[in-house]
Amino acid sequence: MLRGAHAISLDSKGRLAIPTRFRDWLRDDCDGQLVCTIDINNPCLLLYPLVEWEEIEKKLKGLSSMNPAERRLQRLLLGYASECELDAQGRFLVPGPLRQHAGLEKKIMLVGQLNKFEIWGESRWQQQVNDDLLVLPEQDWSASERLRDFSL
Repeated sequence: MLRGAHAISLDSKGRLAIPTRFRDWLRDDCDGQLVCTIDINNPCLLLYPLVEWEEIEKKLKGLSSMNPAERRLQRLLLGYASECELDAQGRFLVPGPLRQHAGLEKKIMLVGQLNKFEIWGESRWQQQVNDDLLVLPEQDWSASERLRDFSL
């Protein structure tokens, strides 16, 4: 499982180094093959191991290209999807259009989300966390059946 928030830096070529603790697992699970695309709800990127991305593609394939909302989702997620491969040092190149979409500069956050990572610019990540913490106490937990019984 991919978890934790990791402060890392993009190098001068726009490469991101995956934390060491995940490298072997990614090499074993998907032969170091990843897919990076935009998040349609937040100013960040989504980074999937190839096997997880293939499940997303199956769902996208099942959508209608004649329905404008479904076509829009296909266009954005597939249009921005970029295949990435870990190099010997556990790095991959984040393509320029993706870096631009997420406003990535040198300092970034790699945030595990079970089956994928989110990639955030450090300041945007801090703002998102602050916003989430402000909303959390006011959240209507009963509005979601799945959250109603959730406990820690």
